[in-house]
Amino acid sequence: MAGYMGKILRVDLSSGRFREEPLNQSLIHDYIGGRGFGAKLLYDDLKPGTDPLGADNEIIFLTGPLCGTNAQSFGRWSIFFRSPLTGTGFSATGGGFIGNEMKAAGFDGVVIKGKSEKPVYLWVHDGKYELKDASDMWGLSCDQTHTYIREQLHDPLVRMAVIGPSGERLVKISGVFSDRRTAARGGGGAVMGGKNLKAVAFRGSARPEPADKEGFAAAVKEEIQMYRNHPMFESFSKTGTQIAEFTNLLGMFPVKNFQEGQLPGWESIQSSEYTKVRSRNTGCYSCMMHCASITKAVHGIYNRPAWTEGPEYETIWAFSGNFNVADIPLTIAADSLCDDMGLDTISAGNTLGWAYELYEKGILTKGDTGGIELKYGDAHPVLGLLAQMAFREGFGDVLADGVVEAAKRIGKGSDKYTIQVKGLELPAYDPRGAKAHGLNLLTSNIGADHNSGYASQEVFGAPFPFPVDRFATDRKGELCKWNQDFTAVVETGIMCTFIPSMGMTNPEIFGKLVSTVTGVKDFADPGYLWKVGERIYNLERLFNVREGFARKDDSFPSRFTQEKMAAGPSAGQVFELDTLLDQYYQVRGWTKNGIPGQAKLKELGISK
Repeated sequence: MAGYMGKILRVDLSSGRFREEPLNQSLIHDYIGGRGFGAKLLYDDLKPGTDPLGADNEIIFLTGPLCGTNAQSFGRWSIFFRSPLTGTGFSATGGGFIGNEMKAAGFDGVVIKGKSEKPVYLWVHDGKYELKDASDMWGLSCDQTHTYIREQLHDPLVRMAVIGPSGERLVKISGVFSDRRTAARGGGGAVMGGKNLKAVAFRGSARPEPADKEGFAAAVKEEIQMYRNHPMFESFSKTGTQIAEFTNLLGMFPVKNFQEGQLPGWESIQSSEYTKVRSRNTGCYSCMMHCASITKAVHGIYNRPAWTEGPEYETIWAFSGNFNVADIPLTIAADSLCDDMGLDTISAGNTLGWAYELYEKGILTKGDTGGIELKYGDAHPVLGLLAQMAFREGFGDVLADGVVEAAKRIGKGSDKYTIQVKGLELPAYDPRGAKAHGLNLLTSNIGADHNSGYASQEVFGAPFPFPVDRFATDRKGELCKWNQDFTAVVETGIMCTFIPSMGMTNPEIFGKLVSTVTGVKDFADPGYLWKVGERIYNLERLFNVREGFARKDDSFPSRFTQEKMAAGPSAGQVFELDTLLDQYYQVRGWTKNGIPGQAKLKELGISK
């Protein structure tokens, strides 16, 4: 069982019992690891209708077979759960060093269910495990929790995933944080909070050994050479995903709750401007990209410096376009606050931008907001509202569970302006400006997630698998499926999804890496890998179908389907929802209602 530790740890917080479960060979062969394992475990373990915030829901921490090796960009970790925000099966992925440490501690994954009577954290180290009292750290920020646990365990190198005050209060847009890296989306923080689970901590000395050491070394060398030869390697290493200039120039940078596609003064938040406040670059375990950065700036409200790791593109947009401002210090301060409080920056920024539009239209007044004025161009209320959301105080409590729940509380037709799919707030791409990218947001199994099938062909002009016109509808179902299935493949590893989206890897290289590390010959066949990716995507869809999801849930707000983009390079565009959805379902082998067909399930070896 090369490449794997060979076992998964199951924890029942209600009883305090532990069980080690050996990895099943058929699970390895059919699903490889990471996202594949998560899809299968979640589908098999959870009964239909499981309460996302109840004891029967699970939160599953997983790594992949390439994590802990010197293969590049596989130092990722993922969590899987039924989302309290969307009701779908959910996967959220983070970077940093915790994935490597989980395997070093002796396990390929940890499955946690039940609810503890008091706050606890799970401590896993060199094949041993225990639940430790977390009562004294309940209420601490994410950063404080990391410090507390490391001091308690007398080890500064312990890696952990924690929740902040928002997760403790079951805020549905709260995430799970590891240092300054996060698996933020979908409410995983609330799932942990509902279990009275403050953190999961890992430390170990085990290391996975490749089955074919020489072959694996050659594959890693080939992977590194592809990185170095790629034209975007140098710029991506310097700036990461700080790409506001790209989407503004395309006219698809969402402004004022997706009313417009270009931010006035966007030049002041482009990557070259963030370079001026960067202290140093940093990165994840075994990744030569080093695309992250430590940035620091003084925000006028506090008159003191705030620092963060990043911010990445989504966060840059979340605290600029949503308020029609271009303010680097604000974004850094907001990102830092969200990291400390445990909030997802995308959902938090999107929800606040929605509230700003409601205020602009008179649906919300100062009487509703607790006296706070929400005027586009004025971001002064943002930091205070983020704190209110995290602690469920004042008007922030109304917004704490995202736009769908907030619209139910506010009423007055406010649901018309919610920019979300399946309850998950949209990230920083207007789908009217890139149809395959929009189709992915529409059909992603977890809701509006750009990383499920990033269409770099439209955003960056990538020529693979074929060049496209971003406004055209022709072949976009085929392209979307290609991007989604390839992403599912590399996330079995677990690889950072920006690498394949930039064209810095391909199925052949991934196959060489995963087959030589595991010794499974089928993994070297790109055709087999494509089948695994499609199998994962269909199984995730089946989980949602079992919960009542269908075509009706693959839906955009009328803003995209009926309102033409008013100005800029994407002017005049709408999203042709039914045309694109019919095309996508046909390519997938699904019914007109978006249900995987029996012939497709038989082809993929999936039984309901």
